[in-house]
Amino acid sequence: MATTTLLAEVRRQPLVVEEVLAAVADPAAGGNAVFVGTVREEDGGRPVVSLEYSAHPSATEVLRALVTAASGRPGVLRAAVLHRVGTLAVGDVAVVAAVSAAHRGPALDACGELVEAVKHELPVWKHQRFADGTEEWVGSC
Repeated sequence: MATTTLLAEVRRQPLVVEEVLAAVADPAAGGNAVFVGTVREEDGGRPVVSLEYSAHPSATEVLRALVTAASGRPGVLRAAVLHRVGTLAVGDVAVVAAVSAAHRGPALDACGELVEAVKHELPVWKHQRFADGTEEWVGSC
């Protein structure tokens, strides 16, 4: 079980994968799982020009609760997540999640579940702009 929630933040500045990996580093860890979500060039067959993430004021609190829950899973040593808000271009990093555990299985399982929880529970909205001039709001990331 993790001793602390090291890193769980919503940020406007670019995210650094190495910062998240460093946050879950533990000498007892034999497995570190990381997920890096980036802005893709196409969505639903339409070319994406850019997108903007907006967050509810409670987003950081929700993110901390999700990371705390992931940290409490059996076998997990540490967990961390950063999520970006603001305008992002194709290829920019939007979210980074990482989990460390004594073994790869618990690290991979917990990281996957953490990413899904962020996708479904974090109050963040995505405003996509497409090459044809259309745009779309997505309820959560």
